[in-house]
Order: sequence, then C-alpha cells, then structure tokens
Amino acid sequence: MSTATKPSALTFDLHGRCSTSKARASTLQLPHGAVELPMFMPVATQASLKGLTPEQLEETGCRLCLNNTYHLGLKPGQAVLDTIGGAHKLQGWNYNILTDSGGFQMVSLLKLAKITEEGVRFLSPHDGSPMLLTPEHSMSLQNSIGSDIMMQLDDVIQTTSPDRARMKEAMERSIRWLDRCIVAHKYPESQNLFCIIQGGLNLEMRRQCCLEMVKRDTPGIAIGGLSGGEAKTDFCKVVDTCTSLFPEKKPRYVMGIGYPEDIVVAVALGADMFDCVWPTRTARFGNAITACGVLNLKHARYAEDFGPVEEGCSCTCCRAKQDGGLGVSRAYIYHLAAKETVGAHLLTMHNVHHLLSLMGRIRTAILEDRYPAFCKDFFVKYFESQPPPEWAVDALKGVGIDI
Repeated sequence: MSTATKPSALTFDLHGRCSTSKARASTLQLPHGAVELPMFMPVATQASLKGLTPEQLEETGCRLCLNNTYHLGLKPGQAVLDTIGGAHKLQGWNYNILTDSGGFQMVSLLKLAKITEEGVRFLSPHDGSPMLLTPEHSMSLQNSIGSDIMMQLDDVIQTTSPDRARMKEAMERSIRWLDRCIVAHKYPESQNLFCIIQGGLNLEMRRQCCLEMVKRDTPGIAIGGLSGGEAKTDFCKVVDTCTSLFPEKKPRYVMGIGYPEDIVVAVALGADMFDCVWPTRTARFGNAITACGVLNLKHARYAEDFGPVEEGCSCTCCRAKQDGGLGVSRAYIYHLAAKETVGAHLLTMHNVHHLLSLMGRIRTAILEDRYPAFCKDFFVKYFESQPPPEWAVDALKGVGIDI
C-alpha cells in the first residue's frame, strides 16, 4: 500500500555532505521557522523545559523542542488545548514543537498496559478507569496540540527483548498503524507526520520496515525503539542500516539519543535529528556537560573553584557579567546544587546551550568538509586521558573515519 501525506508542511534543503562519512548538513523549514540540521531537540515534556522560561530556552538558540502528547492529553487536556489554540499559545513558545505519539509513555509508565490491534489499553493513572489510545486518538490529540512535527503511534517494545515473534508483530503493526495515522491526520498542510522505523536489533526486520515506511512518503522518518539498554555496537548497526535505505531529501530523526558521543557517531552514520531528557535531567543532579566530559559540580573539589562552569562557553550562565551574562562560577553551583533549585536551573541553561552549540560546530565541520578531523578532536577532548570507546572507533571506521 502507498499512501502519501502530501501536501507536506516542510521543506528540506541539503547544503553539504561529508566526503568521507554519511554526515550531512541541511536546513529544515517548518511552520514556525527554519531549523538547521544536524540538531538536538531539548525535551519540554509538560509544555515546559524544567527550569527554563520560554525566553531562556530561546536564548540557548533552540528552535525546535519536544512536548509529550500523553502528558498534555491528560493535563491540561484536549478541550483546553482546543480552546486556547494549541501548545504554542499555551506555553508562549514562538518556534517549532515536535510531539511524540504518547505510546511510549503508555508502555514505559503503565504496568497495566495491553497492546492490541485496536491500540494501547491501559488504566488511567488518575482514577484507574480503563482507557484506550488508538492511532486515531493520538492524531487527534496531536492535531489539537498543533505541533509542527507529529509522530505516528507505533508498537514499542524493548530492543533487548528475546521474543522475535513479538518483535516482528510490533514492526508490522507499526506499519499498519501508520496507515491509520495518515488517514486520521486532519492538517497535513500545517503539521508534518513522521513515520517510525521499528524492528528491534534485527537488521533484516529493520530493512523490511524501512522499505514499507518509505513507500508511505511521510515528510520525515524516525528510527525508534533504540536507547533501551542495547549495546552501542548494535545501536550503531541499526542507525547505519536504516539511513542507507532512507530517501536523501528527508530529515532523519533518531529518537531518544542525547549523549554527545552518541550524537557525534550517529551524525557520521547519516542521522540529522536527536532528542533526549538526559542533558536537562543530569543538570538536576549537579552535572555539567563540557567539551572535556561531564563534571559533577556537587563534588567538594569545586568548592573554591571560581572559574566558569565551562571555560570559553558563551551561555548565559557562563558568560561574564560585563558581556551580558551571569558570570556564574563552579563554586556557586557547588554551593547551590544540593539545596537550591536555582542551581539546577543554571546548569540546565548551560547543558542545553552546550548541546546546541555542539550541533552548530558539527554542522560547520560538515559544511567545511572536515568532519573526520572534528570527530577525532572531539573524542580526544571528551575522554581526555582515556582511549575512545571501542564501539565508537568501530562504528566510525565503518564510514571511513579513523579516530
């Protein structure tokens, strides 16, 4: 079956490719503005990035963040979203929003979820009443949210599941559910529906799913079901296999990826878009992401360290006061981290900025065709005195990059 989602609400312009690996640089034009790829999307689960105002998120350079369909469907609920005119107005965000389908939360949060062909049956976390999330309902909720990119409802299971028959069932059901999502999607001219490739760690299943999903001609394509505890080597094989089968002129999104080393490798394997709660969540534990690795600023060694969180960082937190920043020191974060929420807010500001700045440097390196040198330099700095992880060495070698 071939069901096209045209008209589409995006344009995708490819500007440059790495002459060695599969890395690409492009621009994605969405209803709420242009987004430069490759890019990282911070996760604003409840229509809010924990610890940042919309203005502070904008200052990091973010132009596309995530909202969670499941949580917004529960609260404020579809009626409120319809009344106010969608999530952009609700959260005061003038740029782009991507929403997940809600299915992953059903499976990960609710032990009493049962997946059938109809949809995901579960008990309400509020009053225990039986509820059902179908592809049609997921589309209806995302249409009410008004997200610029909306994800199909897919059948999600752990990549590490040994049940091959269940994996095949989930992959095939995800294809059937995409067809139902396409039919139910009310506003293809203003919202972009992305399909999600499933198939676990079985490369043949992934190939089969890619071939079927590509026929549906959705505006963009995602690789789902990863970041579930699988070995990094397997993760890389899945990304590499899938991107080789994707159309060149469409954005490629690997869901749930946020560690800098994972992103640098996945870009070399041909991926464009990433998201993860890790940079914001780890900030709440007192951790700062830097070019030299992750620093735990709750450690006593930082009690009298009056340097910025990261030397040379231009985020609002690190930038000196005379340059319009806050001039926050590591010692101040150490002082705050265990007892004051503002410490988490400041580190969130830094971590989001760091990831987005990393994506900017990656993009420039691709456009200047020096991505292999960028990868080598990144791993030397990020892992300092240690050798780079073997899985990264092998994956990059597979696309011609020697680190």
